[in-house]
Amino acid sequence: MPNRNKERLILGGGCFWCIEAVFNNVKGVESAISGYAGGLRANPSYESVCTGVSGHAEIVDITFDSKVITMSELLDIFFVVHNPTTLNVQGADKGTQYRSVIYYRNEEEKAVIMGSIAEHQKEFDDKIVTEVSELPEVYPAEAYHQNYYSGHTSEGYCQVVIAPKLQKFMMKFPQMLG
Repeated sequence: MPNRNKERLILGGGCFWCIEAVFNNVKGVESAISGYAGGLRANPSYESVCTGVSGHAEIVDITFDSKVITMSELLDIFFVVHNPTTLNVQGADKGTQYRSVIYYRNEEEKAVIMGSIAEHQKEFDDKIVTEVSELPEVYPAEAYHQNYYSGHTSEGYCQVVIAPKLQKFMMKFPQMLG
């Protein structure tokens, strides 16, 4: 029997490996797929996204069970594990492909997102610059990007960039650990 509580949330917050690693560990998340969205070209490659020429953001397409976790709770995690106040920058990753972005499918989702941004703005001195846009076409990233962290935990980038974000999530949201 299909899960009638299945919903979808598409987020970008820097390198998709980081966001995917966090959301793959969240209770109620059924899948977190690295991909690309918001650009000008169909079927972008990692190379075209990295150069900025395609205009796409690195995103994670999250499927979740809304009876286990809500969109608002997922957004709470999102605003903790990345910096939504830096335009096109997350740590050492710079470029439009690393922009903070949330895509919505309807006005109800947009209202939840805007409410979450207003609530989280209280936690930041600088203005949240997260782009909120209607869901465009989403393209899955190449296979070697999927579940990257789980297969490369000892690599430098994973140790220095991804592991601290994952740790931050686990410390702040132990009840949401899946």
